[in-house]
Amino acid sequence: MGSTAHHGGDGVGRRDLIKRSAALGLVAVPGMGLLSACASSGGDGQEKAKAGKKTAKNPLGVNDTAGMEFVLFDGGFGKEYAEDAVKIYEKDFPKAKVKFAATQKIQSTLQPRFNQGDPPDLIDNSGAEQMDMGVLVGKKQLADLTPLLDAPSYDDPQKKVRDTLRPGIVEMGQFDGDPVWILYYAYTVYGVWYSQKALDSLDATYPENWDDMLALCAKAKKKGIAGWTYAGKYPYYLPFSLYPMIGKVGGREVLDAIDNLEPNAWKHPAVKACFEAYYELYQKGYILRGTPGLDHIQSQTAWAKGKALFIPNGSWVENESANVIPSDFDLAVSAPTGLDSSDKLPFGTIWASGGEPFIVPAKAKNSEGGMEQLRVMLSEASSKNFTSKVKSLTAYNGGTDGISLTPGLKSGVAALDKAGSNVVNPRLQDWYVQLQKEKIGVSGLGEMMAGRLTPAEAIKKIQGFADEAAKDTSIKHYKHQ
Repeated sequence: MGSTAHHGGDGVGRRDLIKRSAALGLVAVPGMGLLSACASSGGDGQEKAKAGKKTAKNPLGVNDTAGMEFVLFDGGFGKEYAEDAVKIYEKDFPKAKVKFAATQKIQSTLQPRFNQGDPPDLIDNSGAEQMDMGVLVGKKQLADLTPLLDAPSYDDPQKKVRDTLRPGIVEMGQFDGDPVWILYYAYTVYGVWYSQKALDSLDATYPENWDDMLALCAKAKKKGIAGWTYAGKYPYYLPFSLYPMIGKVGGREVLDAIDNLEPNAWKHPAVKACFEAYYELYQKGYILRGTPGLDHIQSQTAWAKGKALFIPNGSWVENESANVIPSDFDLAVSAPTGLDSSDKLPFGTIWASGGEPFIVPAKAKNSEGGMEQLRVMLSEASSKNFTSKVKSLTAYNGGTDGISLTPGLKSGVAALDKAGSNVVNPRLQDWYVQLQKEKIGVSGLGEMMAGRLTPAEAIKKIQGFADEAAKDTSIKHYKHQ
């Protein structure tokens, strides 16, 4: 699946990683017939559906006889959760005909339809063939989702949809302040993943400061176990634990400055300290031998087999590695280890953010229908259905009561509870995909962790890449508001 790793045009980097499960045969590749058939309808029937009457049951004023078309990315989360939500829409609007399709080829199938002014009403714009969000927003091709966010929630008319969402979801859908163009449906917890059983066997608890981390790695090494492994071929997995560590050590403003491409942002003492801490893992031989040559699946497999204690990853790892994680592994995730007691933020500071970007095109024939389908998906029942089927949280803040959570998911929920308001969300990988993946990830962190650059050299190189991106007038620049 290397091609997704090197794909520069996708607006949101981590989603294509989630989708790699498709390569593991977790997902059937859909027939393309349905989509290509509707792509050719070019000029005819592009009139918008007339809006329906707004009622308590139909707050968005969906035309109850209008057709609704929904195209889903067919990846690691499969399509069942969406098909189930479509059934609810059809039950609510029995006279409406819904056309649903799932594909991995989002861009090649849908870009021509955007260009012809005939896009579907709701799209899960994800995967290696994701359409560039910045371009879609810049060309005014997306509908503002504020009406959905301000509508009463599906379960409780006293609460707006926006009041039922997890931290950061609304902000992630914005580019420069208001409006909101994207609704991220999945919610990913990033951090350091490990086997609780493995720690117990070493009579250890998860280390909260770096001295304890090094001591635990030394103890593991005596037993022939490496402290860490990671996706050496795709080292942009390293930031999943390294960035929140930088935020913990130096405060959120350090991460914001990095996102804003500010001059010398990477030269902050917190960045230097964290790079040096990670480099120490390499210097002391605590990284699994051969890691720089491993891809995400190989490193996850070695870790699942007990060859290394820790791996930086996102919460999709539980589903993606389900076939190699032993039943008694007792999968857990932790917020990153800090440096020491002088860190700005407490232990528990973690990176969590939205995944699976859903959009409603500006020229959709039935944009109210597309938004209503999302409102259905953001109900407690649909959210629970997604979580129990694919082992991931949704943007809906809740939806875990009464369903039996898998070990990793349970641990992720506990980590979010522990973090409280100390959830960070670095935006580099959404805003500047190429910079984050190829340059910072592969040419910077990857080279440092393979021992080919010192921390000082890596910082200098990465700052140079960030400065280049800041000066590049061909890319749109974003800033934290």
